Amino acid sequence: MSVNNQCCVEYNGRTLRGKADQPLIDFLAEQGIDLPRVCYHRALGPIQTCDVCWIEHDGEMVRGCTLRSADGMKLASETPRVKAAQEEGMDRILAKHELYCTVCEHNTGDCTLHNTVADMNPVIQRYKYQRKPYSKDHSNPFYTYDPDQCILCGRCVEACQNVEVNETLSIDFTMDHPRVLWDGGTEIEGSSCVSCGHCVTVCPCNALLEKTMQPDAGPLTSMPEDIKRPLIDAVKTIENTIGAPPITAISVMDMHWRQPEIKRTKTVCTYCGVGCSFEMWTRDRTLLKVQPVVDAPANGISTCIKGKFAWDFVNSEKRLTTPLIRENGQFREASWDEALTLVAGRLLAIKREHGADAIGFIGSSKASNEEAYLTQKIARLIIGTNSVDNSSRYCQNPATQGLFRTVGYGGDAGTIADLEQADLIVLVGSNLAENHPVIASKIKAARKHRGQKLLVVDPRKHEMAERADLFLQIRSSTDIVWASAMSRYLFDHGMADTAFLEERVNQVDEYRRSLEPFTLPFASQVTGLSEADLVSAANMIGEAKRVCLLWAMGITQHSHGADTSTALSNLLLVSGNYGRPGTGGYPMRGHNNVQGASDFGCLKNVYPGYEKVTDEAVRAKWAKAWGVAPERLSNKVGEDNFLMVQHAAEQKVRAMYVIGEETAFSDADTENVHEAFKKLDFMVVQDIFFSRTAQFADVVLPGCPSVEKDGTFVNTERRIQRFHEVFPPLGNSLPDWRILTDLAKRMGHDWGYEHPSQIFAEVAGISTLFAGASYERLDGWKSLLWPVKPDGTDTPLLYTDRFHTDDGKAVLYPLEWKPPAEAPDSEFDLMLDNGRMLEHFQGNNQTGRGDRIDSLSPDWYVEISPELAAERGIEEGARVRITSRRGSVTVPVLITDRVRGKVLFLPIHQGKPGINELTGEHHDPDVNTPAYKETAVKMTVLRDAPEPSALPRGNFRNGHRTPNDGVAVAVKWARDDYAPIDAPAPHPERF
Repeated sequence: MSVNNQCCVEYNGRTLRGKADQPLIDFLAEQGIDLPRVCYHRALGPIQTCDVCWIEHDGEMVRGCTLRSADGMKLASETPRVKAAQEEGMDRILAKHELYCTVCEHNTGDCTLHNTVADMNPVIQRYKYQRKPYSKDHSNPFYTYDPDQCILCGRCVEACQNVEVNETLSIDFTMDHPRVLWDGGTEIEGSSCVSCGHCVTVCPCNALLEKTMQPDAGPLTSMPEDIKRPLIDAVKTIENTIGAPPITAISVMDMHWRQPEIKRTKTVCTYCGVGCSFEMWTRDRTLLKVQPVVDAPANGISTCIKGKFAWDFVNSEKRLTTPLIRENGQFREASWDEALTLVAGRLLAIKREHGADAIGFIGSSKASNEEAYLTQKIARLIIGTNSVDNSSRYCQNPATQGLFRTVGYGGDAGTIADLEQADLIVLVGSNLAENHPVIASKIKAARKHRGQKLLVVDPRKHEMAERADLFLQIRSSTDIVWASAMSRYLFDHGMADTAFLEERVNQVDEYRRSLEPFTLPFASQVTGLSEADLVSAANMIGEAKRVCLLWAMGITQHSHGADTSTALSNLLLVSGNYGRPGTGGYPMRGHNNVQGASDFGCLKNVYPGYEKVTDEAVRAKWAKAWGVAPERLSNKVGEDNFLMVQHAAEQKVRAMYVIGEETAFSDADTENVHEAFKKLDFMVVQDIFFSRTAQFADVVLPGCPSVEKDGTFVNTERRIQRFHEVFPPLGNSLPDWRILTDLAKRMGHDWGYEHPSQIFAEVAGISTLFAGASYERLDGWKSLLWPVKPDGTDTPLLYTDRFHTDDGKAVLYPLEWKPPAEAPDSEFDLMLDNGRMLEHFQGNNQTGRGDRIDSLSPDWYVEISPELAAERGIEEGARVRITSRRGSVTVPVLITDRVRGKVLFLPIHQGKPGINELTGEHHDPDVNTPAYKETAVKMTVLRDAPEPSALPRGNFRNGHRTPNDGVAVAVKWARDDYAPIDAPAPHPERF
């Protein structure tokens, strides 16, 4: 019998003990037994296409991938008929795949097919390899598909349809010559493929292969085709004479010869807040490929286009590699000693002359936690100011404020696993499939396979809206009304979780009274949604046992984003959806370490771990840890990004130190920001490129991207992960933690850090939130979710016992409806929405450094609705001038039903000066986040000849998905020419 989830299995006469109910192939692997297989993958489960993993189970021949370990199983893999079946399965595969492993780019150690052939070591290939009537597809910028090497295992289809759930790939086994299809066609370009790389990651051979692996992955792989082809043919002739084992042995030797040259390094993605981790395979400074692994805690094998392929910027010739000093209006190169001595001297001089608060620091949401800590340590300990901030001011501070008001912690309530467990996902103001695509994939998979419901509320019909069970295309800036009306409906119709409210929530009665204005008719009038749809949404929320609510910048970048975020958290409390698996509020973090930058103290009002600067006990604790008197640390709340820029314009702030943030492009009202920067007495920019912000600097310091240093990040789940140096720093650049340490030394504070682990240990020794976190506990693929107790116990799910408030109870926070600060009028009669695109990131300082990413959408454009285009006689590709109350930009038109009525959409990435030529300084008064999404504009059609299309023909947005359940292996088995495994196959190359 199985005991404690353990079982005993008899295998070839041996008794094996291990986990019960585990895939048999994994069970055996943990015992050091490698059952031959090709199509099986831990992340995909049994596909049953390769016919190599045959085994006897209680005397019956079965595919081993279909079995799970159970007590009392009797298995045999070495009987004559099992061996014959395994060899027949491999022979059939090799009829579709030409083995030339020694000159193949993929023979780097993780080619499943090569490794299985080597293990089985067949004497001869029984079926002759047959070419297919298709050519190799090079049309995608990042990977190739070679039908002649494709073994039709279907791993790629399974990954696309059921893991990524982009639903692009299929195999039609009824074709005379089956192959992988994209949207049912034979070319990748122009299909719905989003270049996430799942298919390439799981391909067991070289049929799908990164272009960066071609042709230089091995010592013999780059030889010209006119030499390689005759060599392959000659070896095949020899193989037919001497047999396959000697040739196989040479390929195994080649595989081992390659290993010393190839470095495999674990890192964490530098783009969005999902926190994908993976290995980078490199040779010298060449990135061969990004290789996700099943054990990665946030993403498993999943990546998006940026995480898998958007790394060209690392070796860009435009990288900053030496310090620059402005002299007589021009920049000149300088030594590190000269540059840092100048920075130290000028900052200390400005402090002496104008006071500590005349200096502001902007930390980087892309740099490490350790670097965020050092940024605020320099600001607070050396300069004496709390004026330190990060880019969360531009995006997530309103969400954090809403959580502080209601439940106490400024982070996601649970993990991605909780999102997968939920019965209902409510997605508000978030284009999840493009902004956080790996999390979107998890939700798409839960919906496809488990029937999870999806409610989407957004002004724009993005992919998740198309997939929703209910899509509410709401009027912009009115979400607080919708959310509050939902709460009132739940109370009025007996659907509020009264037991939860009575036991765990304060201010219930006061909050309920505040809901009096939020009737369904009022909500319908304000939001533009029908009462019937509002009722349907409320019933979905009220009837679901487990609800997770996700929101992002479509909520936070408004003049009342903090109030709306509060309303969303209120709704979760009313419905009892906190503190249980599969529940909670999840503000999606936009940058890879925007959560960590805030967690580790780059905020104007808190030390690391959200310990208030105004609390005298907290001040005394940090002063003691840093070895100074409490009076040396300011107890006055500092200025944030928004106020720093305003006060720079007023010359109250005289110096700024900006690290890894494109403030000159990303802050609202570009012209005012630029004028403010020009008035500074001294400005330091620390970055990896000469950014728009760097153009205003007096000193520019070349930092390093994450792949050139060690450190930790915190993802949107509150998950702390280590990343490691993949490449040495480029040129004379330095890791940012080293720059800050050296700068502090020149300012009289020799901290002596030699590695980021020492910095992390210092934080964990002071801040309660990270008390038990350490580099040792983050080794390998391990991670920790804060808060972390001193014994190392972390907290994947918050609020199971108490909320993070003084009495342990949550707070229902009364709110009122306030109209947006900027609205359309008779002149500016349109509203401009804006946001990210899947293939780009922020100001394009990273994704804009390579032609491959840029080729997908190189040009700026504005989306307008079909009805608006018809009303104003606008053609696709027409050029228009978009004018706000502050400025104007000229862009071509893309007509699409993603937007409706008089709402436009403009991507934030491209263009000079960019979207913020149009946005204004109106902002959320509670947190000073600019109201980027509240921009009224007018549109003028220009007389220029229309452009053919604002999007290239090959862009994935022009594709048409082909959803299916995965590999149709039963269709393969039903083919007339498919033979049972114990009989010869007439045409094995066809299935």
